Amino acid sequence: MIIRILWLLLLVIVSVSPWTLGNPIFLQKPGKPNRPVIKWNPPTDTWNWTTNPRNEEPFFVPSNFTHKLPPSANETELIAHMAALKRNYSRLLWDNDKGTNLPMFVEKALKLLNLKQVYYEVEHSVMSKVSCTACKAGAGLLQHYIRLGKSKDEINKMIFQFCVSLKIQSARVCEGITRLFGSEVVYVLKRITIGPDEICSFVIGDACGDVYNPYHEWEVAFPPVPKPTVRPLESPLEKAPTFKVLQISDTHFDPYYAEGANAECNEPLCCRASNGPALTPGGGAGRWGDYRKCDTPKRTIDHMLKHIADTHTDIDYILWTGDLPPHDVWNQTKEENLKVLQETVAQMSDMFPGVPIFPALGNHESSPVNSFPPPYISSPDQNIAWLYDELDTQWRRWLPAGVSHTVRRGAFYSVLVRPGFRIISLNMNYCNNKNWWLLMNSTDPATELQWLIYELQSAEFSAEKVHIIGHIPPGHSDCLKVWSRNYYAIINRYELTITAQFFGHTHFDEFEVFYDPNDLGRATSIAYVGPSVSPYYDLNLGYRIYYVDGDHEDTTRQVVDHETWIMNLKEANLFGYPIWYKLYSARSAYLMPALRPQDWDKFIDDMTAKEEVFNLYYKHYWKNSPRRGMCDSECRKRLICDARSGRSHDRRALCVHIEARIDGAAPTPQTWRAWLYNGLSVSMSMIMQLPQVAYQIPKFVLGLG
Repeated sequence: MIIRILWLLLLVIVSVSPWTLGNPIFLQKPGKPNRPVIKWNPPTDTWNWTTNPRNEEPFFVPSNFTHKLPPSANETELIAHMAALKRNYSRLLWDNDKGTNLPMFVEKALKLLNLKQVYYEVEHSVMSKVSCTACKAGAGLLQHYIRLGKSKDEINKMIFQFCVSLKIQSARVCEGITRLFGSEVVYVLKRITIGPDEICSFVIGDACGDVYNPYHEWEVAFPPVPKPTVRPLESPLEKAPTFKVLQISDTHFDPYYAEGANAECNEPLCCRASNGPALTPGGGAGRWGDYRKCDTPKRTIDHMLKHIADTHTDIDYILWTGDLPPHDVWNQTKEENLKVLQETVAQMSDMFPGVPIFPALGNHESSPVNSFPPPYISSPDQNIAWLYDELDTQWRRWLPAGVSHTVRRGAFYSVLVRPGFRIISLNMNYCNNKNWWLLMNSTDPATELQWLIYELQSAEFSAEKVHIIGHIPPGHSDCLKVWSRNYYAIINRYELTITAQFFGHTHFDEFEVFYDPNDLGRATSIAYVGPSVSPYYDLNLGYRIYYVDGDHEDTTRQVVDHETWIMNLKEANLFGYPIWYKLYSARSAYLMPALRPQDWDKFIDDMTAKEEVFNLYYKHYWKNSPRRGMCDSECRKRLICDARSGRSHDRRALCVHIEARIDGAAPTPQTWRAWLYNGLSVSMSMIMQLPQVAYQIPKFVLGLG
């Protein structure tokens, strides 16, 4: 009650401050001329989160397990360089016997592109100016058709014909993508007034320049409560009680996976009965999964869950961070995705009876993928209630009834796990730059971040520690720059309350460190990015175990240590039986005294200075996959910068010193003869690809990367 009264007083103060919740704040940037105020009325959102009951009763009763922690760091030698394995890029090349008849502005854009680079960047969310040019060409093409007055059906028909005639994908994939995505994209583009420059800066970020866009500049409002004094963070007490926590992420269960099916198809997802039999020796899908573009068969998920239940009998609770359906994004229906949700929830309940599970929503749960309309999209054929209502029904077996109102509104919730310890689950699809609906209005969709501030301020008043879970990491390039910037400010303000964050989405084994915006040398928070169960693609399968500071008088609720467990897919298919084993534990492998933010910052420094330390991280990043390639200096800079980037699309500010240090330690240049030969090879490669690069533009627009 005291907290509620304090909040009412704070809301009165905030209501008369210059911040207007729900509206974009048109920020004046230094060195830029004054711009006219744009009159714009966003859709009305009158939701008042303070009137809903807040979960104040501890939900989780610990099982009193005595957990044996992994061994501490020792002086074992770090693993040396991995063998270089060349990636097979042949799948990036397309037949060049087809002509193209594109608008002149698209033809000009194509001359600037490199086919392999665009394909790789779109597929891996690693964008450059090349991808920016492709984005502008694609967005401009669609807007060109809209300005000509073409109907939705006419545009969809043209997109389909374009896709098929240029052999971007098979006819059935082209048909499915057009049917699922065409109407939504046209609906959004007809209702926005911004052009390709603004659209692509919004979606891609830094690689497309910092284009001023007043429709997508906003800031959340903080209550006028001073930030508590920050003191050095102490390590958790040795041998104190801990919670053992399982994280499962990105299972991507494929109910149509078929052993022996063609694993080398030219579609976004292979290894299915519909792909037909293998066309080449060794081209068939493996029994337990496949390194190629294939998701997880049921037998493998069953085996993994049984292994976890038998091996880790002392799990206290589970973090389940999303992405349940497979990658057949052209072939999905709402009914199919709901069926996958229902079946996997039932399976988790059966395998871990009595174990609390805290889920988060992935970007693949919707149909079409990445489509998460904010609450103001209320028409029955377009809103997201079909998914959020079912999430509430399925998650209710693990969550208290009081969170139903926020789950149904935006698929986020807050639960008091133990006295003084809270878990907050966020819907990270409201930062997803592939969510086209956000182009209409990106201002704090579903008022999620303002609600998060309310929860964190209440937790601060109550001296609670908080763990945040979600799917898309906030520093990943898939997260909108403006959303990520606001989230970063929230983490900084409540750094003494938030003791850990947990995400998935990337399929790799990694982490993100957050820093004080006013002192980028001081780490403030750590986000753990758990590995995927799915091998999609070129990966082994994996899951994470965390040891969290447990119930005792001096608990910090920090992560004490974590382990990554994997299954070697090559050996499982070769010998006919999968073996799961612990790949590494963080403190022992990385010689870390603790896992505080400053310890991870020190580890980033070690990776920057010592190549052998980075090589060990790179092995774990790929879950020890035999398909990982060699990581050159550019690759190394990117991965280390990823680890330092809790804020998306801001690498210039966060990583410039890292790049300079790695460049300074780079090997001496090659001889002029080798330079000339390699330069000619690259030039010829680009020339040969120019006639084919046109095929990739619609692929970018349709989201098939």
